Amino acid sequence: MTTTGARPNATGAPGYSETLPCASESARRARMLTQTAMHTWGLASLAEDGKLIVSELVANVIVHTRCHLTRVAITRVGDDTVRIAVADTSPLAPAISTSEDDSGSGRGLFLVDALSDRWGYDLHPASKVVWAELRVRADGSGR
Repeated sequence: MTTTGARPNATGAPGYSETLPCASESARRARMLTQTAMHTWGLASLAEDGKLIVSELVANVIVHTRCHLTRVAITRVGDDTVRIAVADTSPLAPAISTSEDDSGSGRGLFLVDALSDRWGYDLHPASKVVWAELRVRADGSGR
């Protein structure tokens, strides 16, 4: 079993969060955090999509901002909904890229959009949080 140094939220919705350096190896740590949360909550059917989503969101922070740290949060916002959120210090809104079909990058938010039930962002004066939500279906499966 994988263990994580992240602490569960003490108040509010159940969740796990961790502050990570803006470095490529942080995507792996964010995937581990996501997997741990999903399995702890008995939502293993959402783990693979969740790991892909968090990887893309962390990669976007690394590539498109000048941050030193990012905050990853996995929150159970309802019995059937998990929110994956990544915060950074850039106040610029994310945008889906119009990459060329043969481009090797620039499709991260397309993937987030395809895998999540909904996604968005919250802008703050000196930062933003980009989030995506996954829902458990009545049959217990993910999307």
